[in-house]
Amino acid sequence: MAGKMKRSEASSSSRSSNSNHHRAESVVVDYGKNKSTCGYCRSKARTSISHGLWAHSVTINDYQDLLDRGWRRSGCFLYKPEMERTCCPAYTIRLKAGDFVHSKEQLRVSRRMQRFLDGALECKQPVEPNASKDTHGQNHLGVSISAPKNSGEKDGEEKILNYLSDQVDKAVHSCLDSGEFRAIQCPKASVKKVLQAKRKLLAAGSEDLLYSSNIAFQLAAAMRQCVTDKKEAHQGRELGHIAEENGSSPKLIAEKLESSLNQLGNTSGLSVRACNGHLNFYSVTKPASSDGSAHVVSNFKGTARSESKGSSLKNNSEYTQVKRRRLEIRLKRASFDSEEYALYKRYQMMVHNDTPDHVTEASYKKFLVDTPLIYVPPTNDGTVPPCGFGSFHQQYVIDGKLVAVGVIDILPKCLSSKYLFWDPDFAFLSLGKYSALQEINWVKENQLHCPTLQYYYLGYYIHSCSKMRYKAAYRPSELLCPLRYRWVPFDISKHLLDRNKYAVLSDCTVSQDRDSSSLHASEDVMEIQYDDNDQDSEFMYDEGMIEPEFESSDNEPHLAYENKDAGNVLIGLKESRVRFKDIKQAFGPTERSYLESQLSRYTEVVGEELAGRMVYSID
Repeated sequence: MAGKMKRSEASSSSRSSNSNHHRAESVVVDYGKNKSTCGYCRSKARTSISHGLWAHSVTINDYQDLLDRGWRRSGCFLYKPEMERTCCPAYTIRLKAGDFVHSKEQLRVSRRMQRFLDGALECKQPVEPNASKDTHGQNHLGVSISAPKNSGEKDGEEKILNYLSDQVDKAVHSCLDSGEFRAIQCPKASVKKVLQAKRKLLAAGSEDLLYSSNIAFQLAAAMRQCVTDKKEAHQGRELGHIAEENGSSPKLIAEKLESSLNQLGNTSGLSVRACNGHLNFYSVTKPASSDGSAHVVSNFKGTARSESKGSSLKNNSEYTQVKRRRLEIRLKRASFDSEEYALYKRYQMMVHNDTPDHVTEASYKKFLVDTPLIYVPPTNDGTVPPCGFGSFHQQYVIDGKLVAVGVIDILPKCLSSKYLFWDPDFAFLSLGKYSALQEINWVKENQLHCPTLQYYYLGYYIHSCSKMRYKAAYRPSELLCPLRYRWVPFDISKHLLDRNKYAVLSDCTVSQDRDSSSLHASEDVMEIQYDDNDQDSEFMYDEGMIEPEFESSDNEPHLAYENKDAGNVLIGLKESRVRFKDIKQAFGPTERSYLESQLSRYTEVVGEELAGRMVYSID
């Protein structure tokens, strides 16, 4: 089209804007409408219709405004579903990070990761390629849901517990022989492993607590029963007071046993402390290594009761080594990284069953590395976070191993989550949910540096696609009305979407004060229904979508666009920037009518403000 213009007229009409085109600006090419097989319902008989723009460059403010009109990006390709006509309408969903409330399942994910980092949870066995799906007793990756511990590891732990129980028994009998405890029939001591969730209750949050015994409570109960049987209780005095006077409270008993076991650390590598009646065993932790992780080794020596049966407990570090893992979350600007690409390729092949020839380096770059967003460096005036604005890759590294990468855009008002890929061997950690929680937390933390940064955008929510409904579990979320571009609380929108997959959400008149039981879906049902492993299933355009087939403008009704004034659209011609109203007379009637129709449609889908701000390239 540009070649048909009268160059002299274009040059004379661009004087007012030509001097400013070197500043940061958004430059886009209109790809019009395009059709494709739906990427969500995967039905060849149903089509997805979207508007497309190819972006040479986009400012962070312009992209923020595009998001708030229902646009998303795949590399440098910007797209917006035509909601009335696509088979699976996609609604932009976001939440205000400061208002986020964890669900029970999300809390479990955080605790599971902490247990894994503490060494209390071991990595499940690696997933084999092309693992069968949806088999009994397995998740969708073929990893056993309730896989037992390695038998050698389990046997070693039992030996440790038996050894400690024997040592406590010896301490109890030693106190009986010395007269420190009243003569009673002693219960057998039992030492148990302390789970991460119980550590705070038993040891005021100590991270080094490994085992505990409640033998002091059993001994105290036995002593009190002995006092009652011998009728030694005095009238008007409570049994607990008698126990205190006779040194038979759980607290005092545990302290006496601690004293008797003070040599245990010399032979086992564990320290013993009494805590409110519990006898607790703590690891002796070596200084952190250069990578920041601590190694805990308990080396049991000496003779235990189990040795009489031929079991030796010498040099049992192979069973008692508890290695704490170190998680690093690194934020880097989007760029090609061979390690990331290798992880992405493995993820696509094992999780999404892609073939090696489909997951190429070129397709990876086009999808997750290339970005049109113009980077904005950090400032000291409180308007830009320390990382700056733009496109980033957030790496999750455990003990030096890259296990997940989140592809995100950081904008003036939000962190927009684009895609996540992860190591299938770590599927048991629910890295999709975990990364979302970390991204929400990142927004909250960086509000201190940039007060406008308040929201977390989860991409598209598709009510008609069960695999995409998990996003509603991040509460309280809101959906973007596809007609008026207003944000509507999800709990209100849901009732409209239950009746019709396409709805003008801002028309909803449901009162927010209605009974919460009718407005809120059951949290437990939601958590079961929403599969975390599809969190990253944001629709990835096929290669054909990057160069889409245009729908013929002759076959499209233009009534929706004819009333949109295209005169203020900023046109890009080589080095010039001109308003369409200033150059439209340079075209003949047919060309002018065609171009006005195209620009009216463009103005409709991006909005009049953006149409007058972004450069519409026709070179």
